[in-house]
Amino acid sequence: MPVMSKLDHSDIDGRLLQVLLAVIEERSVTRAAERLDVTQSAVSHLLDKLRAIVGDPLFVKSGRGIVATARAEALAVRARVLLDELRAFAASGSFDPAQFSGAITIAANDLQRDLLLPLLLRTARVRAPGLALRVVPSGVPGADLLRDGQCQLVITPRPPDATDIVQKRLFEDRYLVYYDADARAAPCSEADFLASEHVTVHYESRRRLDIDQWLEGRGLRRRFAATVPGFSGIGPFLRGGPLLATLPGLLRASLLRGFDTVAPPFECPPMPMYILWHQRHQADAMHQWLRAELQAIVAPALAAAEVKPRRR
Repeated sequence: MPVMSKLDHSDIDGRLLQVLLAVIEERSVTRAAERLDVTQSAVSHLLDKLRAIVGDPLFVKSGRGIVATARAEALAVRARVLLDELRAFAASGSFDPAQFSGAITIAANDLQRDLLLPLLLRTARVRAPGLALRVVPSGVPGADLLRDGQCQLVITPRPPDATDIVQKRLFEDRYLVYYDADARAAPCSEADFLASEHVTVHYESRRRLDIDQWLEGRGLRRRFAATVPGFSGIGPFLRGGPLLATLPGLLRASLLRGFDTVAPPFECPPMPMYILWHQRHQADAMHQWLRAELQAIVAPALAAAEVKPRRR
């Protein structure tokens, strides 16, 4: 008869959960060890212990790396929630930023990432020098991104329709039409705009940007010569050619710096930006501090992003 392990659920602790998540997210024992600041042998030992408890290999070889088993992925969902609960238990209703040491995960796409998160990290680390920031892409975020604990916050213009997700408006942007003035003139009318070819961003297949849904509601449709998965891919398609891109105005300060802009030749809705979190974090002291830090840097970040039109 097989020898039964003497390990059971009571042997699971936060360190085992951290190791599981680190190896899943890094897809490497070596990188997980570096992230946790421990030796590879310590990570391997803790993985062996967790394997014995749950009765699953957790990871299998795939090419030159490793991938998580289906059981490990399912366990990771619960592990993130349990770690959140352990942090809340330890905080006991109070939070001292100076004593905090760990990584906070925020989901954001390239506009929000570049605009807000470098300043957030610099200002937050004045009071919390042990803070590390991990940024993951948000795409078009679903509620599970926060429900499963994959991140603590999401910054997005598209909050999901879910009663357990809390949202707060951070700021509002406006759309501008970007173009290369060395290669073409600005679109001077709605007819000129619609006759031109465009480049745009698609974060999900078959999911149009809000402005395109709005245009189609008016019976208008743009002609796209190219679509890219993020704002960082727009510039190379505009440069030296006749294409247009209708995108958030704040991109003038970063990824689309140097391109000329003009207001769309029609009235269009503004683009609001929201911060999202799961309602289980509503009263958590650390989470409240993080949200306050983020909201405090919005005004200076927007002020720094103000760009004066180029003189020609």
